[in-house]
Amino acid sequence: MLQPAKATPLISLPEIFGSPKPPWLKVKAPGSPNYLRLKRLLQERQLHTICEEALCPNIGECWQQLTATFLILGEVCTRNCSFCAATHGRPTELDPTEPERVAQAVYELGLVHAVITSVNRDDLIDGGARIFATVIRRIRELSPNCGIEVLVPDFRGSEAALRTVVDAAPTILNHNIETVPRLYREVRPGARYEQSLELLAGARRTLPELVTKSGIIMGFGEEWQELLRTMADLRGVDCDILTLGQYLRPSRAHLPVMKYYTPEEFKELKAIGEGMGFKHVESGPLVRSSYHARGQAEEVGRKRESGLSACG
Repeated sequence: MLQPAKATPLISLPEIFGSPKPPWLKVKAPGSPNYLRLKRLLQERQLHTICEEALCPNIGECWQQLTATFLILGEVCTRNCSFCAATHGRPTELDPTEPERVAQAVYELGLVHAVITSVNRDDLIDGGARIFATVIRRIRELSPNCGIEVLVPDFRGSEAALRTVVDAAPTILNHNIETVPRLYREVRPGARYEQSLELLAGARRTLPELVTKSGIIMGFGEEWQELLRTMADLRGVDCDILTLGQYLRPSRAHLPVMKYYTPEEFKELKAIGEGMGFKHVESGPLVRSSYHARGQAEEVGRKRESGLSACG
């Protein structure tokens, strides 16, 4: 098994920020016809995407395939995670028309798989769970054949908020663990590792047939064995889908990149994850939570059907 060198502590390699990125991290500038069409539609309907807010490197590829991750509950996050490019501060008021506008956009684009996420809204009693549920149900009404994936915050551990979302029956419930336990204080201030694991476990208990998903961003200074333990923890709560991607520093105000993982290392982790029992592992330098989300859903669906047929 490939054993990469252990990562250096967080404070000792600031010079990585000034060095050139490896060639495998280069992407084409967006500008395809579908990209321009989707951008125009989002502007017309005054909708936001995490693709833009988080400076996703795959925006050109995904929008060309008419796949976008809609950002609800405003653009301002109540938390200030050290890796995230989203704006933080005091959020704006909720927009009661947002669920309808998102559902209409999904319908107009003819999407077969829609991804919905949000900033953290710790200012709301339910963390925005009711709005998530409303969006899911409205998309179902307008586009009954569309798969619906939600990438949810931790809702500060509220079981009631999680149940509100799960009861709306999304196709996939995603909540990202993001990093290893040792680095939570630096990377995700305001969040707790155990709370994120419990959210995924709670979703499974509430709706056993629900597909669950989580993601890890790599390059904060985690060690190889820590990654494997975190992957094992996710399997311990029966998480179905895992995404693994490279951290890219949005600005000098964010945490520095401590390591650029090679494509070979990502392939090694994919093989390990599959061996652990994940139904799908999406692993690569540019992978993000919703990258190839439609294909992931379809593959897990096929595996579940195959398993049921074998049992039958």
